[in-house]
Amino acid sequence: MTIAQSLLPEFDQEMSSTRKLLECVPDDKFDWKPHEKSMTLGRLASHVAEIPGYLTVTITLPKLELGPGHKPFLVSSREELLAAFDKNAAEARAAIAGASDEHLAEPWSLIFGGHTAFTMPRAAVLRNMGMNHLIHHRAQLGVYLRLNDVAIPGMYGPSADTRM
Repeated sequence: MTIAQSLLPEFDQEMSSTRKLLECVPDDKFDWKPHEKSMTLGRLASHVAEIPGYLTVTITLPKLELGPGHKPFLVSSREELLAAFDKNAAEARAAIAGASDEHLAEPWSLIFGGHTAFTMPRAAVLRNMGMNHLIHHRAQLGVYLRLNDVAIPGMYGPSADTRM
């Protein structure tokens, strides 16, 4: 079994769970945030929708350089959010499926403002900055939604809202 073949079942499960949560984002709460230092709900949801795109970048580029001019991805409706997520997830799945073990073993770097944040094999980046990062922010988004009395779908089984 290749690295890609071993990643795809987890990828599919996490993308399905993520989409279920993004479907719950209310259009009228995009500006809400739980604390002055927090991202808005719309920014956080947009970030969750954009993360699969980073998986594609990890496979197709040798590095990602973010500088002071980098603007965060931001949508203004659930419809745009789901369209962006679906596009990013489909492209990421295709990129992962087409990646050889040799390619996934090559080093990849994330660079912020000219400073290398990390260099790891692409396969490790897919798990760390792709899947783990996505799951972290998805959970954060679940808290934002719960604080707004939005029913939360189950991710790894029933939630308090879906339990019979």
